[in-house]
Amino acid sequence: MIDADHLPITRQQATAARADAIRANVRNAESMPTENATSRLAIPEDATILFEFLRDPVVHAPIYSLPRPLTQASVQAFIERHLVERERGVGLLFLNFDTAGWLGGYTDVQVWPEWAAGELGGALHPDRQNRGQGGKGAWISFDWMYRALDLSLICETASPDNFRTARLLDSLGFDRKGEIVSQRNDGSKRRSLVWEMTRDAWLAKHSESL
Repeated sequence: MIDADHLPITRQQATAARADAIRANVRNAESMPTENATSRLAIPEDATILFEFLRDPVVHAPIYSLPRPLTQASVQAFIERHLVERERGVGLLFLNFDTAGWLGGYTDVQVWPEWAAGELGGALHPDRQNRGQGGKGAWISFDWMYRALDLSLICETASPDNFRTARLLDSLGFDRKGEIVSQRNDGSKRRSLVWEMTRDAWLAKHSESL
């Protein structure tokens, strides 16, 4: 079992120009397509609504990348860290709102420009789960990452008991690559399964869905 620092597992070095272009794509991103009405970058003033969304254990328990302990202050720091990552061209945090203006989910994008690779994380409000919305929303997000950010590989992780995510990634055609040890923000660790999919494989499998 390998450490999460070795993600992505499949590595093909991007040229310096390609890596710089990917960083620029990340820095220029202000929203991403979703099933909800609107999506925008999270800002520090969103800490209260994001904390209220995340404090439900149904939402935050499966997600190892969230701050621990989960407080409004730690959520604000989480948002601020992503804004720094955006300036570096390596990370994005979006909030997704429905037509009534309620927060329906968030999307966390991490990017390795040197490998032209990225990872998608996030969560839906419990009311939107088990309705097929998560699958369609993930499809939209993955497609956006390949096309708008110009990534060649997406690498995903999930705990072994996260059966919903496992079924989703398997159904989309991601390849299982084994297990890693993921470290949470508080230093604790957990086992994670790993999936990967190249852009060529994605386009070959999903081009008819466009």
